[in-house]
Amino acid sequence: MNFTRRNLLLLAAAIGIAGGPASAEGTLNVGAYPTNPPFEYKNESGTFEGFEVDIINEAAKRIGMTTDIADLGFQALFAATTSKRIDVAISSITITPERLKSQSFTQPYYDSDMGIAAKADSPIKAEADLKGKIVGVLSGSTGEAWVKAHQEADGFSDVKGYDTQQNLLLDLSSGRVDAAVSDIPGLEYSFTRMRDLAVKERIKTGEQYGLMMTKDHPLLGKLNDALTAMKKDGTLAAIHKKWFGSDAPADSSTVKEMPMPKA
Repeated sequence: MNFTRRNLLLLAAAIGIAGGPASAEGTLNVGAYPTNPPFEYKNESGTFEGFEVDIINEAAKRIGMTTDIADLGFQALFAATTSKRIDVAISSITITPERLKSQSFTQPYYDSDMGIAAKADSPIKAEADLKGKIVGVLSGSTGEAWVKAHQEADGFSDVKGYDTQQNLLLDLSSGRVDAAVSDIPGLEYSFTRMRDLAVKERIKTGEQYGLMMTKDHPLLGKLNDALTAMKKDGTLAAIHKKWFGSDAPADSSTVKEMPMPKA
């Protein structure tokens, strides 16, 4: 069979399409929730910064790619990976068995728990004090799942969902909700500025965050290997120190190589 120059160009284009836009262009398309410091947020110039931003930028660099980070709501991240609009989602996304049914995750790189937050001077001190109270959550989060699972037994009067953590905490501060349930790191970071609010009780969940990707994405293994290398050479620990001001625990997923989660 003789190939003309046009045939070769068409074949090259077809290969590029099969590999997906990210592979063809050397750009990893990333989605991020823009108000989730210190994990990710937009600075004054509109550029994304944060713990997970540094992680994905470094991981992409190690596999010979650059990143293009899109501003998406938290719930929209799941639809964006499923539809292949983006390759990777970051935003302190907990790895769960339910999510693994429709998404793929790299090995974890951060360990977390949830917390119950309220006004600092509120009589709410623990889960038992939430009976008859309105509890706010970030829609689509593991905090929402926990609250809905405990609503009947604990007697919450109502559960209010929010599109952004900022709006949730503003309503908590103004008294529109009595308490909020969310991830501890994001709450504690926010409360360095919102000093009228406080974490009242830690909910031990053993949650871990990973890079969420389109199911069985062809770059999943490469990015997972990049995370392993970043753990082994101390890069991930250094990124943790930069954003949290402390060393990651030696037995944490920030330091230790972990298996890739399976559905």
